[in-house]
Amino acid sequence: MRTTPRSPSPRRYLMCPPTHFTVTYSINPWMDPTKPVDPPLALAQWEDLRDRYRALGHTVEVLEPDPALPDMVFAANGATVVGGRVLGARFAYPERAAEADAHLDWFRRNGWAEEDLRIPQHVNEGEGDFAVTASWILAGRGFRASPLSHGEAQEFFGRPVIGLDLVDPCYYHLDTALCVLDDAGDEIMYYPAAFSPGSRAVLARLFPDALIATEEDAAAFGLNAVSDGRNVLLPQAAVGLFEPLRDRGFEPVGMDLSELLKGGGSVKCCTQELRPRP
Repeated sequence: MRTTPRSPSPRRYLMCPPTHFTVTYSINPWMDPTKPVDPPLALAQWEDLRDRYRALGHTVEVLEPDPALPDMVFAANGATVVGGRVLGARFAYPERAAEADAHLDWFRRNGWAEEDLRIPQHVNEGEGDFAVTASWILAGRGFRASPLSHGEAQEFFGRPVIGLDLVDPCYYHLDTALCVLDDAGDEIMYYPAAFSPGSRAVLARLFPDALIATEEDAAAFGLNAVSDGRNVLLPQAAVGLFEPLRDRGFEPVGMDLSELLKGGGSVKCCTQELRPRP
């Protein structure tokens, strides 16, 4: 296990401000329409995350929010970008369906060619259920993404896709139960109880040195994190992950996105990575 300091790699992210964020419906166990949202606080927390990325040397592009789409702040769900190619989203719930077109329109306006864009046939919610490592694309299923989306992603990106079954509704997307720490070295952290026994066995075989999260840190959304290969931005409440990350040479950066957690999202949910061509 590596314990020396690591070098970050510059990233390009797409984010959408929570200008219209509210919780008026419930499509995951974290959403409760009876609990009011504080919009100025949500925006301040989001801006802190955006500014932290930029202070670390990363580029943040901004997607214009739509007042009819309160969940657009969770930009990770709008597409998956690998090697400069974009697999769009197809949302499981009608409340979010129009977000898919908003994301693809952004890519068209910002220089992506049509041949590099794919409108999916099967339900997938972007990086909510697709996680990219050096060797594989890990793909969640069980609550949102269709298993058929895995083959679609493999064919489009030309990279092996590993299907993983999620079994706990509190971890309805892969990015709530697993985080890629080093995409150059196939290093991850995850919460085993979120996965079926067979999927846990697959993860143990592929990632024998993975960082294993506790129930407490997983419940604090600690795995809904973003790593640049050195700095790991994660919810500040996931205190049990900080020291293990430092032991592996990472630098944990605690963020407060508690207001956005009312919608079932945190650091990663707010962050779509725009991976360039090799």
